[in-house]
Amino acid sequence: MTDLSQLIEYLPFLIPIFALELILAITALVHVLKHPTYKFGNKAFWVVIVLFIQIIGPVVYFIFGKGNE
Repeated sequence: MTDLSQLIEYLPFLIPIFALELILAITALVHVLKHPTYKFGNKAFWVVIVLFIQIIGPVVYFIFGKGNE
């Protein structure tokens, strides 16, 4: 079994995970850029967290970083 055939076999599971990660990252990034207040850290800190820590970064932002509007 080649690497490509393994990838094709797991593709139905990988596409929804990738879509979820992309939606979470975009939603969190838009929120970071639009809102000036955060519970912890600053805008640059949260942009880095959201973009570089894949699925966990946006979740951490919404739990710990999102300030009161």
